[in-house]
Amino acid sequence: MAFLPFNIAKNKQLKVVIAGGGYAGLAALTNLLQFAPDTEITIIDPRPHHIKITHLHETFRYPLSDLLVPFETIEERYGCRHIQASLQIDPEALQSYQEKKQLVINDETVEFDYLIIAAGCESKTADSEKASNVLTLSDFMGASGADLLSARLNDHDLPAPSITVIGGGATGIQFLFEIRQYLLRVNRKVKLTLVHSGKHVLEQFPGGFGTYVESRMDDMDIDFYPNTYFCEQQADQVLLTDKETKTQRVLSSNLAILFLGKKQQNTFSANAFGQILVDQEPLHNIFIAGDCSQFQSLGSNTLTAQSAVRKGKLVARNILRHAGFPGLLEPYLHHELGYVVSLGAADAVGWLVAESNIITGIPALTIKELVEAQYDLLLAGIDTYVV
Repeated sequence: MAFLPFNIAKNKQLKVVIAGGGYAGLAALTNLLQFAPDTEITIIDPRPHHIKITHLHETFRYPLSDLLVPFETIEERYGCRHIQASLQIDPEALQSYQEKKQLVINDETVEFDYLIIAAGCESKTADSEKASNVLTLSDFMGASGADLLSARLNDHDLPAPSITVIGGGATGIQFLFEIRQYLLRVNRKVKLTLVHSGKHVLEQFPGGFGTYVESRMDDMDIDFYPNTYFCEQQADQVLLTDKETKTQRVLSSNLAILFLGKKQQNTFSANAFGQILVDQEPLHNIFIAGDCSQFQSLGSNTLTAQSAVRKGKLVARNILRHAGFPGLLEPYLHHELGYVVSLGAADAVGWLVAESNIITGIPALTIKELVEAQYDLLLAGIDTYVV
């Protein structure tokens, strides 16, 4: 289906606005320019740079700057334009955008033929997140993990401070193992604890994921408290609640790092072709991709970079089809072919082709590196994705 024909009228230079410069937005950008190089593209994003957010845990080993691609660089590379701003996205605003084919951004009117909404989901937060001894994923977008952890540990002149990681999903687990290995490299004795609301870690994946990770946690002397809710990080202790009994527990903790997952707010439905739905009716010139979208199709709606890239590529192709002749659109049918969770620099767990085919160690890590290299090539203008 990815090879359905599309043809743009020769005298028509499309104007496309992409709201969101993450994985989905840049996948749409590169695919639009691959097939229609004269497309006039404007990216609207509040940040000055694209960030490879799925690599943030690696900043315990590498500088954060390695993961940042300034939008100035993207403008120069692709001849597009970046406006540093946020776009209002709600049903009423979307209807207005569809009718007027224009946006007002920073007191400037931006006209378009097509609009792509490629915003991501925000991370969940907790009431105590602003405390100095609490970190969230957003903190790691502004400074490297090594710098953040070093600064917090230096604040506690203790022989063996304690760190509590909250959340046993993929992000929490990847950070947990990077933190553990960082502490070993700097020869700092720290008690590390994982708190998770589920019975096992990585419950969204095949059972073998959690079994393998929990065995590695045992090997590394990482304490694990399952079926437990985080309540509050205080000065030198963390308050927890048992999920079943509702009884409270207090643990020694000098720093809490929260990975509570993603909010499912501001998520919009789309038809099978990626056109956004308002009151169950498609807005034909507004497409959506990324974590903010739920496609009504057989394709994967997981909140992963893999799905975001595939959705971004699909809506780019469908914009060109919609603008051309005969206007046949391609449905979203992509299913993930695998997923890998890294466990530090030399270990990982994942599945490939079939969820029953679980791989660990260096083979899993190699697959993860290949997938990440494929996205880096896409950013450089080389599309190696089959569809």
